[in-house]
Amino acid sequence: MTTLAVAVGGVLGVLSRWGISRLTLHSDALLWSTVGINLAGSFLLGLLVAEHWFGRDLREGLGVGFLGGFTTFSTFSVQVVLEVEGGRAGLALTYVLVSVLGGIAAATAGYALGRSLA
Repeated sequence: MTTLAVAVGGVLGVLSRWGISRLTLHSDALLWSTVGINLAGSFLLGLLVAEHWFGRDLREGLGVGFLGGFTTFSTFSVQVVLEVEGGRAGLALTYVLVSVLGGIAAATAGYALGRSLA
C-alpha cells in the first residue's frame, strides 16, 4: 500500500508542479515560481515530519510522493546555471540565497507549527 501511495502522490506532485510551470512560462516568473514551490514544499514537509499526523502509508505518499514530485531541486540547480550563463549572476545568487535560506526557514516554521499543534 505504501508503494501505491508514493506513486499516486508522486504523480499528483509532478502534475501540480507542471501545472504551475505552464502558468509561468516567462523565465523570471518560472524562476520565482520554482522558489515558491520549494518554499511551500519545505514548509509542508517540515509540518508533515513534525508529528505522526497520518499513518505511515499516507505520510510516505505525501512526503516522499507528493512533495518529492512537487519540489524542484534539479530545476533549481539548472536555473542557477542558466541565469549565470545568461549574464545574470546577481539574480542567480539572489535565487540561491532566497531558495536555500527561505527553504530552511520554511521547513523550520512548518516543523515548529506541527510540534505546537501536537
